[in-house]
Order: sequence, then structure tokens, then C-alpha cells
Amino acid sequence: MAAILLYLYLVSYAKEMSAKLRNPFKNPIRLSLKQKMILSLSAIAVILLTSSIISVIEYKIMSTYVSDQIADNIHSINMAQELAESSNDYNLDILAVIGDDNLNSLPDFNQREFVSHCDSLRNSFADVRKVRLADSVLYAYSAYMLTSLELPEVLKSDFIDSRTWYFDRLQPRYNRLNAAIDRMSSEIYSDLKKNSSNFDSGFYRSIVPGIVAVGVGLLLVLMLLFFILSYYVNPICKMVDGLNNYRSYNKRYSYTFDGDDQLAELNKGISEITEENSQLRKRLINLRNARQADDKTE
Repeated sequence: MAAILLYLYLVSYAKEMSAKLRNPFKNPIRLSLKQKMILSLSAIAVILLTSSIISVIEYKIMSTYVSDQIADNIHSINMAQELAESSNDYNLDILAVIGDDNLNSLPDFNQREFVSHCDSLRNSFADVRKVRLADSVLYAYSAYMLTSLELPEVLKSDFIDSRTWYFDRLQPRYNRLNAAIDRMSSEIYSDLKKNSSNFDSGFYRSIVPGIVAVGVGLLLVLMLLFFILSYYVNPICKMVDGLNNYRSYNKRYSYTFDGDDQLAELNKGISEITEENSQLRKRLINLRNARQADDKTE
């Protein structure tokens, strides 16, 4: 609300100033004391308000973008972990079938869910390296599943040792699949670490406009303080000293300074009043002296 009121005031003030600037010789620009103070303080307020808005917008954009990236990384890590867990459970189920002679059927495995997770991860990756890692997971999974489908024939065969088949053919392909999932997870973790560092650097980058604005605001405040002291406080003090000298020691009020605002008009008025008062005193003294002279002649 304060920003809107300040904006409306600056717009009206700008219109007034532009009207004066259209014909500067006919209507010369004269800033009053009030206008100078409002203009200087408004400049500081606009700088601080603008920098604050920039900081907030920058931080919001950065935070939203990086937060989305981090959320995607966490989701991808969870999906990769699910892939690793499901493949590990399936591999253990196959090992249980081989170890138990009463079991001779292939364990259940949700292939559609596994492939959909891999496709979802692949589509969420924008980096070519991570896309290739997702493809390597699919290739390793395909090789592992094709080998695992040999289990029913291995169990029925009298010439193939199931344990030898498991450790010599299936386990190496499972290790390759597990290694591919680990490589993809490591790459996602690296991306997550990078996004976290970007969040920290982006946070500091977003507060830079605020820090600069505070520094500029302090500098403007010091300049405004110097301006007020030089052009208003010191003249008022000298005007008071001149009035005290006039009242106490009957010295002529002769203080002058450059300016075209109300303070200069006030000084001019004080100078005229003191001058008229001095002339009035002289007239009173002359009249008193003349009356005394008339009384003596009588």
C-alpha cells in the first residue's frame, strides 16, 4: 500500500515537473524546501524499494527453479533405488528356487513397472550422459531377464547344474545390471549436490541487490545529512546568531546565502524587518532628541 501511494505521488509530481519543463523560461523551476526534502527522501525510498523487490523476485525465481531441480533429483534417486530393490528381490527369489528342489517355477517380476520406471527416468533426464546411463540400465536389464527366462529349462534339464548356471551365467548379468543402476544413481547424486551448491550461490546472489541497496541508501542518507546541515541547519543557526547579535548588541543583520526556497525568503524577510526596525529606532531617537531640544529652547 505504501509503495502504491509513493508511486502515485511520484507520478503526480513528475507531471507537475514536466509541465514546468515545457516552458522553463516562462515558468522557472523553483523547488521549495518541502519539495527538496520530499524529493531526496523519495529517491532513497525508491532505491530501497526497488532493490528489495529485485531481491525478492530474484530469490523467488532461483528458489523455485532450484527446488524443482532438487525435487526431480530426489524423485529420480527414489526410482533408481526401487529399481535396485526390485531386481535384488527377483534375483534372491531365483536363488531360492535353485536352492529348493520343490520349487520349479519362475518367480513373479513386474517387468512393466520396471521398464516404465526406466523410461520415466530417461525422459526426465536432460543430460545426454544420464540418458545413456538409463539406456545402459535397460540393456543390462534385458540381458538379465533373457538369461533368467532360461530357469525353467535349467530346472528340467538333467545335464545342466542349476547352481553353476546361476553363478556362471545369471549372477554376472545381475552384477552388470546392479552396477549400471549404481552408476546412474551416482550421477543423480552428483547432480543433486550440484543443485544444492547452486541453491547456496543463488541465495547469496539474490541478496546482493539488497546489500547494494543498503549501501547506496546509507551513502544517500549521509549525502542528505550533509545537504541538510550545509543548506538548512547551518543557515538557520547563523540566522539565529545574527538575530541575537541584532537584539543584544544592536548589530546590523547582514547574513546572506544563495538560495531560492522558503528559507532564503525567510532570511530576506528577517533582513528587511531588522532594517525597518533599525530605521524606526533611528527615527524615534531623532524625534526624542528633537523634542528634548524644543523643551530646552522653551
